[in-house]
Amino acid sequence: MSSPGELLRRHGLRPKKEWGQNFLGDAGVLSNLARLARAGPGDWIVELGAGLGHFTRVLAATGAHVVAVERDRELVPVLRSELPFGVEVVEADAKSFDLKAIGRRVIVCGNLPYHLSSPILFHLLDQRDAVKRAVLLLQREVAERIAAPPGGRDYGLLSVLVQEVADPRVALTVPRHLFTPPPDVESCALVLEFLDTPRAPIHDERRFRALVKAAFGLRRKTLWNALKNFAGGREALRKSGIDPQRRAETLGVAEFASIEREF
Repeated sequence: MSSPGELLRRHGLRPKKEWGQNFLGDAGVLSNLARLARAGPGDWIVELGAGLGHFTRVLAATGAHVVAVERDRELVPVLRSELPFGVEVVEADAKSFDLKAIGRRVIVCGNLPYHLSSPILFHLLDQRDAVKRAVLLLQREVAERIAAPPGGRDYGLLSVLVQEVADPRVALTVPRHLFTPPPDVESCALVLEFLDTPRAPIHDERRFRALVKAAFGLRRKTLWNALKNFAGGREALRKSGIDPQRRAETLGVAEFASIEREF
């Protein structure tokens, strides 16, 4: 397959900077990313943000059925002309694509625009019952933050929300010079293995997210102060038996869940 630069020139296109388009065409890196997906015949892969189709082609070579999702209507014809027969190309927004409509648990892959990584991650959390694994190329700092353990500066809201429902790990670093055009940051592959059941029981997921967000909203404050404006937060903290003088970054997922269950 032609390089990203050659494909763009052939079709008279340029990367849309405002959309965060940074195309990856390195065959070795793409093969390594595809191996992380652990896909084969019988699996379904949904690629979010298929771009010019370089990753799509490698994913299709695994024998899995691939659904390539792309919202840029200028790139959709490129995908349909360049990709092998059998790849399903869908013009849609990755932030709202209905994964549950496929009717089976899928493997999600994607080289995500950095400014959209959080909305797409929240979308995956909302549809996690339809996802068994995800391999996402993200800004290095974001990937490391999601996989961070409690106790450090990197541990935060996304760490807790993702680790409640998945096992995250940072698996691969991709140098910026391999992209067209090169981004301003380093990139990492984040692998999410979604759990069959959440790591800790909670009563209300929306309240759990709001609670964790409030706790980290004033991360230099103690939990007692961080939750003072969260309705019922202080009382739930007291009932949970967790020291109110602790800070949010010291709590594990199970401890946040225990506070939520006391509402």
